[in-house]
Amino acid sequence: MSDAYARPTGDDAATTTALPNFAPAPPGQVPREAATPSTDPVERRKWSSDLRFMLVVLAAIVALFLAFALLIAFSPTGPAISALAIIAAPIATMVAAYYGISLALRQVRDARNAAEASEARARAAEVSARESDAWAAQMESGLRVAVAKLKAVSQDTRDVERAAGTPDEFF
Repeated sequence: MSDAYARPTGDDAATTTALPNFAPAPPGQVPREAATPSTDPVERRKWSSDLRFMLVVLAAIVALFLAFALLIAFSPTGPAISALAIIAAPIATMVAAYYGISLALRQVRDARNAAEASEARARAAEVSARESDAWAAQMESGLRVAVAKLKAVSQDTRDVERAAGTPDEFF
């Protein structure tokens, strides 16, 4: 996570968010969103990590199946069962360790993505607050000019001041 004071506050940082293209496509041209199927890198990476985990589990199951088949093929004696335990324990441990590591990496990646998204939302909120402040300053300036012009022509400004919701000593 980053320090709140170290974030860039320029307007270009907040305007880099991807917005949908609402403009119609030129005749005879397929829009880019429709032309490409879901080739989102995040989806592809998620499928890739899930596929790797499935392959590891499948390989472990096959190895254990072969070990059980060998045990059944060659009389199930005490030493054979001990040998099977010696074979099965490291395989199960490796599968569990791979699952734990891949789960931890996925959680770290998800947390990093969530932090980046929240920083982007914070930057957008800062830009929106600056725009709101600028708009409010313009409205206040316009109101002051209107009141000054009304007072210049000796008109009563009490109705304008009430409509604006300003305190009595505002102008």
